Amino acid sequence: MLAERVSKQNMAAAVSSKAKGERRREERAFWLFISPWVVGFICFVGGPMVASLFISFTSYNVIEAPEWLGFSNYAGLFNDNLFFQSLKVTALYVVMAVPFTIIVSLLLAVLLNFKVKGQSFFRTIYYAPTIVSGVSIAFLWSWLLNPDFGVVNSLIYQLIGVKGPGWFTSTAWVVPSFVLMRFTALGSTVVIFLASLQSLPDELYEAAAIDGAGRMTRFFNITIPLISPVILFNSIVTLIHSFQIFTEAYVITKGGPEWGSFFYILYLFDTAFAQFRMGYASAQAWILFIIIFALTMLSLWISRKAVHYEYDNKH
Repeated sequence: MLAERVSKQNMAAAVSSKAKGERRREERAFWLFISPWVVGFICFVGGPMVASLFISFTSYNVIEAPEWLGFSNYAGLFNDNLFFQSLKVTALYVVMAVPFTIIVSLLLAVLLNFKVKGQSFFRTIYYAPTIVSGVSIAFLWSWLLNPDFGVVNSLIYQLIGVKGPGWFTSTAWVVPSFVLMRFTALGSTVVIFLASLQSLPDELYEAAAIDGAGRMTRFFNITIPLISPVILFNSIVTLIHSFQIFTEAYVITKGGPEWGSFFYILYLFDTAFAQFRMGYASAQAWILFIIIFALTMLSLWISRKAVHYEYDNKH
């Protein structure tokens, strides 16, 4: 009896030792496969972030050694009119671009989800501009929205006989013009929405149709709640990208007219690489990080009751 008990204990110990060995091998394999990402993050993301945080408290022009200033750069930002102008222009763009991107992307995804002839072709057409250079897209839109010979203004005049707006040359229209340019940058957002729509169960729609629910009722009462996590994800990603608008403004307007498109990243770029005030630019970057982080947390907090996860429906 005693021998049998000892034998069982030895067997359990052997099994436990084998399991621990397998876990250690899996752990080593995990760190081995993830090591390129870890090294890349430390060298190209984490390290520069820590360095920029230190530099933001200094006066640094790349050539000379950094000189410690404390919070002077941050204090200077809040007395800088251009800082507030760039923040105001960027905020206006974000308020307009995020709803535009989400609503138009969702509508396009719904249309592309219909099984019609040439469906794959249309999906490819809507995604194709996403892989094209941002500079090329900017030049294309600068031609399309040219107030004198642009295609858009020509169509407006031919259709309704009204002279089109100045677009990039007008302080009132320059930000909406950049929002309109989002139309060729919706590919990734549309693909994510399309994937979420294709994963929805047909049984719910069939049951709702039997009960007499129309398409609009099914869309707002079934589709929207079921894909609400995806809407939240796309909204946050679009929010972050909108705060980082740079290429379009740098290529087309350079911040004009009359500082009307002087976006935050454009000012940061000018401070760092035109004036070589790396400390001040680093402070700008960290202020932007704090703003984006705060708005992301606020979005997650606000969405707690509006977003319906599958886990919530099971409990």
